[in-house]
Amino acid sequence: MESREGGLGAQNEAEEVKLPEGWAWATVSDLLVGSDAGKSFKCEPRPAAPEEWGIIKVSAMTWGEFRAAENKALLDSTLVNPNYEVQPGDILVSRANTVEHVGAPVLVGDVRPRLLLSDKSLRFTPGSTVNRNWLVYWLRSPAVRKAIAAKASGTSDSMRNISQSDLKALTLPVPPTAEQHRIADALDSGLARLDEIDHTVARARTHTAALRKQLLLDAIPERDNWPEGWQAETVGKAGTVSLGKARHPDWHTGPKMRPYLRVANVFEDRIDTTSLMEMDFSEEFNKYRLLPGDILLNEGQSPHLVGRSAMYKGTPEGVAFTNSLLRFRARGDVLPGWALLVFRRHLHAGRFMREVRITTNIAHLSASRLKAVEFPVPPLDEQRRLITEVKRRLARADALDRLLDSAETNGTALRRTLLAEAFVGRLVPQDPHDEPAEDLLKRIRAEREAAEAERKQARRAANQSRRQKKQGAAERPATAALPAPASHTPLPEGKQTTLPLEFTE
Repeated sequence: MESREGGLGAQNEAEEVKLPEGWAWATVSDLLVGSDAGKSFKCEPRPAAPEEWGIIKVSAMTWGEFRAAENKALLDSTLVNPNYEVQPGDILVSRANTVEHVGAPVLVGDVRPRLLLSDKSLRFTPGSTVNRNWLVYWLRSPAVRKAIAAKASGTSDSMRNISQSDLKALTLPVPPTAEQHRIADALDSGLARLDEIDHTVARARTHTAALRKQLLLDAIPERDNWPEGWQAETVGKAGTVSLGKARHPDWHTGPKMRPYLRVANVFEDRIDTTSLMEMDFSEEFNKYRLLPGDILLNEGQSPHLVGRSAMYKGTPEGVAFTNSLLRFRARGDVLPGWALLVFRRHLHAGRFMREVRITTNIAHLSASRLKAVEFPVPPLDEQRRLITEVKRRLARADALDRLLDSAETNGTALRRTLLAEAFVGRLVPQDPHDEPAEDLLKRIRAEREAAEAERKQARRAANQSRRQKKQGAAERPATAALPAPASHTPLPEGKQTTLPLEFTE
């Protein structure tokens, strides 16, 4: 059994990975007969028409399948080099992307013509005896994704870069060709079943979200159907509305630093306090201090989330809020739980969207507009009954969500296990009659050398052709401009000809 320290390129340095008989260690480069890096082109901000040349974007390689529609139209088609055209069977890797997707591979299936590699894409051409599905699965495996993320350069998570040399230097355990096929087939089958589970979970989440929305809409009837005893108020009359304190760089340090909540902390019916920030509130802390029962609403958000609300329940203590949030503090005959229920219904009914103003795709709900929004106030006993009933019904939807969370977690764990087992030789059985991987690597080496010799010969032929054309142009005699022959056609009466003279220009 062969072993190597950190063989997957992402294993702990002290961990040994033992390979089955017939397997061999190699680098990605050892499996390739060629690789191409795309080029940078000036493009139009639109996809290429079918008859136009297009340059693929990184989003074409991001989602596990090649998306030909993710391209930009090339401005100057005279710059096209057909050697960089994307072909069926290509293994493409994104050279630049977010930290989650940099180095993401795809195997190109059927593809429209006239699509070119970009400067943010790489093409790997493995040897003829390498199963391309198997290689792409290895590049997608969690350990390799972790290794690529660690090697990627760049200070921003929104754009990382990985070099071709770093990708090609990754080490991997190579099984015999026949076993590569068995592994790829097993992964195709197992991951397809897990994908179907993921789709089922996603559909169930959609249904659960629709159920929750309908429960909230049904909890409070429309104005014309209010029971007797309900009062028609506005938000501003049912309580007080306040905008939080504006942030400023000068207040990031100071003698009276206090934690505060911002829009990133407030979700629907949930406040996340894991990432609190602090600011100097000086003598204004009491003005912006939150009390148990205060309802916080997103002041600025995407249009469908503006007004998203949650109740502060007193944990942690001594917390303020900023001007990305609005605070509603209910009057004595309005229960905080009822206020939260009203605001959640308004959110799902799209009521807040009618009051917002939008700047650069961010919707803002001002305090004055929120105060004018209608607010029903039933008797206290009715408020309590409705709060209890809605909580009971929503608890069922919450239970469904927890089951879906569990299914999603189990699916992720199974996917990781399948990929991990595949690349240490435990997913499918070995066959002692399979040709050893060492022989496979020798054949790839011979293929690579032959391909490189062919490329060198093609370059020499192209250079020789250019030299011959240049030499032929230099040896070609210049053609002197000769005077036009004299015409023997008689001139009309009264006309005379002009004889050419040497000094005439």
